[in-house]
Amino acid sequence: MSPAPAAFDNTLIALADPTRRAILARLSQGEARVTDVARPFPISLNAVSKHIRLLERAQLVVRRRAGRDHFLSFNPEPLADATRWMAEQQAFWTTRIQVLDALLRVPPGKETP
Repeated sequence: MSPAPAAFDNTLIALADPTRRAILARLSQGEARVTDVARPFPISLNAVSKHIRLLERAQLVVRRRAGRDHFLSFNPEPLADATRWMAEQQAFWTTRIQVLDALLRVPPGKETP
């Protein structure tokens, strides 16, 4: 089953940037404060927050508030949806290419009606 188009687009957009992929890699190790996630990047906290909002829109990151602290955690489900879609596409196109390859290998004059 294919993911919803908007959700799938948001996942791919979120994964397109190396900073966002680095944020996901960090969060795959466990929940973290926004400030801790932002610390290693040579960009402003505001810029990291924009990346985090894109990850939240794609539902790859979930935010939890505890007092004044904001904690982020990784949600792998949208990645699973994208992976399933890619596997379906790979299977479809692999089959198509195999059929085309078989047709192209038929010697001239040996075609079947």
